[in-house]
Amino acid sequence: MTEEVSSRRSRITPEREAELHGAVLDLLREVGYEALTMDAVAARTRSSKATLYRQWGSKPELVARALRCTKPVSLREIDTGSLRGDFAVMVEHSDDDQMAKDTALMRGLTHAVHESPELHKALRELLVDPEINGLQAMLRRSVDRGEIAPDCPALDFVPHMLIGAFIALPLIEDRPADRGFLTAFIDAVVFPALGV
Repeated sequence: MTEEVSSRRSRITPEREAELHGAVLDLLREVGYEALTMDAVAARTRSSKATLYRQWGSKPELVARALRCTKPVSLREIDTGSLRGDFAVMVEHSDDDQMAKDTALMRGLTHAVHESPELHKALRELLVDPEINGLQAMLRRSVDRGEIAPDCPALDFVPHMLIGAFIALPLIEDRPADRGFLTAFIDAVVFPALGV
């Protein structure tokens, strides 16, 4: 983040920022990305459109940051000393209600991502890439500790496995992922693929 963006974003309190993010997510659930406007966010949050643009720069960035704020902990911050421990903490910090809400939101954003390169870029930079980088750091530490063979072919596909599970479960079973599903999926699919 540039210094200019940092300074412009520091003008509101964390509580006010969380309130704005919550309003954005509520509006996304109500009307979808295409119908979401900065005017509607401004009205819902009793703020000016100029303030929203000054703080976030664009609708795609505002949406991506709002989605990012629902993540309870960054994967990069998790380091228990074992891969099983790291994944256990990751699942423990997951919230079933939030995962259900996020699944519904992501389903609604799928079309918008294909239609809006700006939204795709913002989601990649602010949401997807940080999580994948954190997961890759977690896996590298596991390789360094000798838990996973450095030439394990599944290493490159762990993000695909996890993201695929989140996408597939609602399609196949018409329900969002929850902690129980994640634990079972990691134990049955991810760990065996990694040889853990």
